Amino acid sequence: MVIVNITAAQYAERVQMSALYASGVLRSLLVTTSSASTEGTIPVPARRFQEGCVVEKSSRRYGIVYTDVLKDDGTFKRLPQWVPLGLVSEQSERAARKQFQPYVDRENALAAKMPRRTGFTLSDFVKEWRASVSGNLKPSTVRAMESHLRAHLLPKLGSLPLTGISTKEVQSFVAYLASGKRSRKTVENVLLTLSSLISTAKSWDYECGNFRFADLTLPREGVKEEKYIPTDEEVRQLIEAASECFGTILAVTAVLCLRIGETLALRVCDIDFKKHVIRIRQSVDAATRTVGSVKSKASSADLPMPRELEARLRAHLARHNSKSDLLFTNQKGRPFSANKLRTKHLHPLLKKLGLPRFGFHALRHAGASALLADGVTPAVAQSTLRHSDARITLGIYGHMIGNEQRDAVQNRASRIVN
Repeated sequence: MVIVNITAAQYAERVQMSALYASGVLRSLLVTTSSASTEGTIPVPARRFQEGCVVEKSSRRYGIVYTDVLKDDGTFKRLPQWVPLGLVSEQSERAARKQFQPYVDRENALAAKMPRRTGFTLSDFVKEWRASVSGNLKPSTVRAMESHLRAHLLPKLGSLPLTGISTKEVQSFVAYLASGKRSRKTVENVLLTLSSLISTAKSWDYECGNFRFADLTLPREGVKEEKYIPTDEEVRQLIEAASECFGTILAVTAVLCLRIGETLALRVCDIDFKKHVIRIRQSVDAATRTVGSVKSKASSADLPMPRELEARLRAHLARHNSKSDLLFTNQKGRPFSANKLRTKHLHPLLKKLGLPRFGFHALRHAGASALLADGVTPAVAQSTLRHSDARITLGIYGHMIGNEQRDAVQNRASRIVN
């Protein structure tokens, strides 16, 4: 343990050194290259606000505050400084914290004077992001962001310093994307990846440009192609014609308006016949077939189990292979691949029945259409679809015409049109 009694004079000296560093006098002694290129960077400590802590050791109270110490190689190392306070028998914890607070305030004041980190390009920062952040994100999120980086961001903006990624520069990037006939949604997704990276860079005290997503002018919306949504009768035909256990997969997905990954990740323990509910807690990644968390916090929910679905699930469990805790597995005991189910089972069955081709997500849209057509409130639709915000439900399915709206328009037409 290192015990250091930091005096006010020592803190004043450190503040003076910080001012010299910020002005460039001391900086020239620490770095040989300070340009905004990738050739060199300025070794400055990350600015962190800290509250410090007071601990007891050997009948005495000590305050612990962290300080940045310059090493011989020009980099900074964060070390704890132990400030001796009063004896436990003579000083309350509140009095000790009051005595210790000036040391914490001075450390935070010193940290606030440190210049922000500069000299990094977007490519440099992405390397750090991959090492520190990407592993904590959902695999599907990382795949989408890596696709945006590989195809668009790094080839066009990767060599720019973070300070050069301004709203004007990004607007030119938007024009480049739009010239390739990319949809507004694609452009938005790429920009959201860039915005997320810049936000992380700022939180890490990198000096960044003045890029603001809200200030960009995006491409105009094109005419959206209406996707085919099956009717309840067509879904019924599909379920009846499907072999087991594919028919049960379709029934659970269609009735509960689930995402296909959520259906394939259902466990036997998620089926509660006593309470007549089905618990949605996890999802299967479409690319890797690994079981992970659901899309969002709102996606985790308990859904009611209708009698017809309960009977079908009981029959399925009677044939279930108890070697796996998953409700639906292939012959090897692994989760089904949604892609293979679509190409080898769903599409051939649609062709056999003479129905238009659609994917599993169309069953979720069909469920939403049926709910709104039956006149349910937006809150009920949101709860069933497990959206975090009712505006998402209305934004995606607001074009559906429910019975109440249809009746209202019909009543008015009867009054004004002969």
